[in-house]
Amino acid sequence: MWTVPNALSSLRLLGVPVFLYLVLGPHQDGWAILLLMAAGISDYLDGKIARRFNQFSRLGQLLDPAADRLYIAATLLALVLRDGLPLWWAAVLVLRDLALVPTLPVLKRHGYGPLPVHFLGKAATFNLLYAFPMLLAALPGRHDWTATVFRPLGWAFAAWGSLLYVWAGVLYVVQVRQLVLADRDVGLPA
Repeated sequence: MWTVPNALSSLRLLGVPVFLYLVLGPHQDGWAILLLMAAGISDYLDGKIARRFNQFSRLGQLLDPAADRLYIAATLLALVLRDGLPLWWAAVLVLRDLALVPTLPVLKRHGYGPLPVHFLGKAATFNLLYAFPMLLAALPGRHDWTATVFRPLGWAFAAWGSLLYVWAGVLYVVQVRQLVLADRDVGLPA
């Protein structure tokens, strides 16, 4: 249970309130961006270490996506409150996650836990975690060279990541539906 990947995911979780404080309190955006980047790097490393050293655990399967979702939610909140992202855009991403919540009891009723994150979901999260620091560096009112460089790149990663994020949610629902139908075909209760 106490593996290096789980420790990295736990540290990522502990960083969420610190990130929110930095970006919403004293507006220490540079430190907030560095923390967000460190979270993205640790997300990559925990998966790599888990695969390399066969350190998979049930706790890790819960912690890793929870940390990802919390960083995404925290960054969306920060960007919306600082006028760096339209509310409707953030709402689409949050609604995608909320739309998946009812699948969990369905999976449990059929004897499954949460389905593992698939490649498309990882790619979506990767793009969003690249977009967010860039969008924070290019908040409205900033006209320095970093804003000039990161504004178009941030929006490109945000657009692509958001599309992949929604599509990954659709595929997740399709997977759940396929499992339920397969159980029904073998005579298990629906």
